[in-house]
Amino acid sequence: MVRHSVASILGICLSIYCFGWLTLFLIGEVALGYLLLLFCDARRVHVYTLMLTMGYLTLFHIERFLYPAKDQMDLTVPLMMLTQKISRLAFEFHDGNVQADKDLSPFQRRLAIWSLPSPLSYLSYTLSFLGLLAGPVCSYNDYQIFIQGEEKSGNPLVAVSRKLSLCCLLLVAHLVLSDRFSLSHDPDRSLISHYTDLYLMAVSRRPKYYFAWTLADAVNNAAGFGYNGISDDGTERWDLLSNLNIFKIETASSFKSFIDNWNIQTAVWLKEVCYDRSPFNPLLSTFMLSAFWHGVHPGYYLTFLTAVPITLAARRVRRTIRPMFQGSTLSRAVYAIATWLCTQIAMSYTVTPFLILELGQSMRVYRSLGFSFHILPVLVILVLPTTQSSHRDVKSSSMSVCDQNFNQIKKET
Repeated sequence: MVRHSVASILGICLSIYCFGWLTLFLIGEVALGYLLLLFCDARRVHVYTLMLTMGYLTLFHIERFLYPAKDQMDLTVPLMMLTQKISRLAFEFHDGNVQADKDLSPFQRRLAIWSLPSPLSYLSYTLSFLGLLAGPVCSYNDYQIFIQGEEKSGNPLVAVSRKLSLCCLLLVAHLVLSDRFSLSHDPDRSLISHYTDLYLMAVSRRPKYYFAWTLADAVNNAAGFGYNGISDDGTERWDLLSNLNIFKIETASSFKSFIDNWNIQTAVWLKEVCYDRSPFNPLLSTFMLSAFWHGVHPGYYLTFLTAVPITLAARRVRRTIRPMFQGSTLSRAVYAIATWLCTQIAMSYTVTPFLILELGQSMRVYRSLGFSFHILPVLVILVLPTTQSSHRDVKSSSMSVCDQNFNQIKKET
């Protein structure tokens, strides 16, 4: 109880320091979420909670869109974290109180909440100072294990030192690169030059995300939260809360690999509340929920709509083209280099509206590129055949880093 109280009080004090009286909106959303758990039917509470939290968040996104205040801290960021925490807890409560045990996956069974959380533990989970401002978001059960000290944890000193050292490098990279590259509007530039601009602009914007997520991870690790067992080589894993894998992002040779290692905890939330449960087109539903969660700027929706055909085309290529290049080391290397290049170009193309935000300017960029990565994926889908293994592959492709973490924990125990 003491640790829950301290985490809650420090979180509220931190919020008051950063946002002043606007902290009441954070506390208000937490109160509404708990009231839904108390009074709503457990069979529908997860749906009502997701609708409430997304609607609540959207009101602030609209206010921020209409009245941008660059000289103030953005309340929508902690609200985005709260949206994930409150809705995720409701889904896990639904799994523990409604779903039959045989209908739950091992991952869902481990995270299921079997009884109503106390008001204090709910407040501590949602408003803890450790993840209030920038995350990372974790499951309620993982947070309870940490707070109650129920499992043996390793020594975070090495992990924290490495992550803080990396933060210093990332901060320098952000300061040096963030404003160095931009899009050229010269109509005489070649298509290759335009794509080079896109790639350099995208890469130069990544360090600020890398820095924020790595620092947030290090803060939690320093508190003893984030231990994830022992790796195959005998070293301690402190990646339970990690939000990215920089090396895998920069060397990704598939669209899926890039997405799987970027904003990992948000991807886990999307998988848990949408992808695994959506009755209609899980891929499109998940991308649209992600856009809705990010905000109301048109660029978000254009980015995630663009990602749908590219993702489908990438799956088709992997199933039909990849086996042709597995005969020798040279052919595998050629395939890896080619797919890395295509992945980085496709991702840079996809996220351009996300960075620009404005619909008109985003469409001008796409028009200058001939909508090439809108047309090419559609052609790939039409030309390449479907395979009999598509259902199995799609299920496999939905495995998140959180699933992998569960597998690691299961192996340790």
